[in-house]
Amino acid sequence: MGRPPKIQAEHEAMLVEIVESDPTATIEEVRLELFRRCNMKVHDQTLASTLKRLRIERMPSHEVVTIEKAETDVPRYGDTDAHRRQTPEQTSPSCLTDAEWELVRDIFENEGGRGLPPRISRTVLVDACCYVVGSGGSWRMLPRHFPRWQNVYRTFRRWSEQGKFEQMHDRLRAQWREREGKNAEPTAAVIDAQSTRGSPQGGESG
Repeated sequence: MGRPPKIQAEHEAMLVEIVESDPTATIEEVRLELFRRCNMKVHDQTLASTLKRLRIERMPSHEVVTIEKAETDVPRYGDTDAHRRQTPEQTSPSCLTDAEWELVRDIFENEGGRGLPPRISRTVLVDACCYVVGSGGSWRMLPRHFPRWQNVYRTFRRWSEQGKFEQMHDRLRAQWREREGKNAEPTAAVIDAQSTRGSPQGGESG
């Protein structure tokens, strides 16, 4: 006899309930919600094959978000209402959702594990940094419910030098591309000629 499947019948019913409550959830988000509900750890590939076997279909977010089109057929780029949607746990639109924080937590909390535990929550510091970057405001104008701006600024400088925000952006971008039914990594790019340097004559440089 082989080993019994890790996902039992009661878990299958729970998966149906999770996907029906949010058809646009990514595999990562479904896995995190399943762990939250029954403390079960399961591999993404196992979860995806189970959903396929049960014929549980997730829907890319662009198929359920209603977007008003302009009269012309000029393509639009950038974020949509789905990107700007604010969940209950967010104190501002720039803050990470619980699912997003679980996706990037190890980037900011994996610092050797030595010494005293941090006095300020890592997620609060990340939210404060995202608030300043997203709003374009000054560090001194950071709202009072965040830590002291001097602490946030020093942390921002250190994490930026370590490339942590680039890692966070890469993971969140891949998550949103999956929600839109696209490949995790883009296959094309647009280069703005005004943003690239060349010689005054426009020929080869160097």
